[in-house]
Amino acid sequence: MAPSFDNGSSLFNFVVRDGNGVKGMVDSGISKVPQAYIQPPAEQIDKNNASKHGQPPIDLSRLDGPDHDEVAKEIVRAAETLGFFQVVNHGVPVDLLESLKDTAHNFFGLPVERKGVYRTEVSPTPLVKYGTSFVPAKEKALEWKDYISMTYTNDAEVLEHWPIECREVALEYLKTSLDMVKKLLEVLMENLGVKLDDSKIDSLIGKKTVNMNFYPTCPNPELTVGVGRHSDMGTLTVLLQDGIGGLYVNIPEDADIGKKGEWVEIPPIPGALVINIGDMLQILSNGNYKSAEHRVRTTSTKSRVSIPIFTIPKPTEKIAPLPQVVEKDGVARYREFILADYMNNFFGNPHEGKKSLDFARI
Repeated sequence: MAPSFDNGSSLFNFVVRDGNGVKGMVDSGISKVPQAYIQPPAEQIDKNNASKHGQPPIDLSRLDGPDHDEVAKEIVRAAETLGFFQVVNHGVPVDLLESLKDTAHNFFGLPVERKGVYRTEVSPTPLVKYGTSFVPAKEKALEWKDYISMTYTNDAEVLEHWPIECREVALEYLKTSLDMVKKLLEVLMENLGVKLDDSKIDSLIGKKTVNMNFYPTCPNPELTVGVGRHSDMGTLTVLLQDGIGGLYVNIPEDADIGKKGEWVEIPPIPGALVINIGDMLQILSNGNYKSAEHRVRTTSTKSRVSIPIFTIPKPTEKIAPLPQVVEKDGVARYREFILADYMNNFFGNPHEGKKSLDFARI
């Protein structure tokens, strides 16, 4: 029998500690959102007041032909303004993307005894973590999301440790996306005057994680968020969203597009992948590229999935603005740090917009 979800500690135990997640709570038959999930009014998402991002997706197949420079400019422009763009003809098979969405739904449909073995406290491997919200023990209002996070080391360890229900399709997604990630990084770095070789690329994306996020149907979506305001801490994020939508990006104050501070929805485009700039690229570029502040809405009609790949430097890497860029800009806007310290700060605090970047600001 499900506990009383009006009681904060029994809700926490059921959803977080025992691994039932938001899905377990929804499956128990709730008719209203428990208090623990109600966001302050300033954080609630008014979908009727948000405009849709109208930029067409960037066709990456054109990077290999006579249009290379024009496409490179589109990529750079998106990185310098919103920090978000969509791509098609990206080299990841479209049928694989469909299979990924089905796999994610199937995984979260498993009994809690099967998913729960990967809870942080008990997971048999540090490579796999199943959980809910972001930092539930520290959040004033919980996020309406369950997730499984799978870190890549090498193929052998993946096949041994990632959940059998999703490892093959998740690994193929990661591997077929990496060429695209490298091409995008080459364009973005060349624009900063940096030529990338394999060792430099590896230093930028040495750690890779595939997440599957699950946003169950919500009785009062206007009161909740699937994910709160944040920027991703890594280098580049590749995101597959399903057809339901609900991803919103904030227009930065210093962007010369749209209405400053407005939230725009990134509408799902069949077969497209969403790319967003992470904090590390903002820091390396000395603030010329913008890590995108974004958040996710919930829905009352259908459960939603999204599947991001996070590419980040290895935790031991020293990160600082690139010397070529600092010389051109005349000032360094961020200090040097070791990535592991930034990660500890990022994952140790609830989502709060782009506050994570304050860790490195001068």
